[in-house]
Amino acid sequence: MTAPAAAMERWTGLLFVIGAALFALGVLLSLPPALPPLLSAVTYAVGAVFFTAAATLQVVLARRALPEAERRSLPLRARTADWLSAAIQLVGTVLFNVNTIDAVLTIGARPELVDVEVWVPDIVGSSAFLVSSAIAIVPVVRSRRYFRVADVSQRIAFLNLAGSVLFGVSAVSALELRSRTDVSLVWANIGTFFGALCFLVAAWLFGWSPRSRTARGGEAQS
Repeated sequence: MTAPAAAMERWTGLLFVIGAALFALGVLLSLPPALPPLLSAVTYAVGAVFFTAAATLQVVLARRALPEAERRSLPLRARTADWLSAAIQLVGTVLFNVNTIDAVLTIGARPELVDVEVWVPDIVGSSAFLVSSAIAIVPVVRSRRYFRVADVSQRIAFLNLAGSVLFGVSAVSALELRSRTDVSLVWANIGTFFGALCFLVAAWLFGWSPRSRTARGGEAQS
């Protein structure tokens, strides 16, 4: 792997770590009644921006790994599934951006939708994350994306899948609120908080764990 690509992987991991940490922080900031809802809303919105920046870099990395001919055609087969997973993930992060920014702009005008727009991810964005994680857990995709840290690649993939499932729990809770049925904000916050922690640990293992730094250093010397 070239030095620019290695550096891009480090940035991808760092941006995902920051975005996940901000989502977890957003849950904590939403709990104390004394804190204004806008504070947690802005935290989520900024976190979504970091997620999107990281997802964009991951799409670039996946495309760079393709042979030149396939970069132009991008056929849907096993060797391009990594790119497909990354692209779907990027769509999900963009939807989170739309969702969280809308919440910041309308938090005073639609107080009954604060829990939907701020505390939990949008159902479509969460679905995109879930599909992306399911593709990335396939061995051939996992081996392409995490080849530098092959010994923890399965752990990374399953952590991302667990995070996507937990975000989905939050999204389902939000859907219940939209349909005017009872919703458990406890479960919504649990899903968002622990889902974010799963993404944070997976991103750290990918780009910033001692093992990944050692692997990257060995590649730079070879």
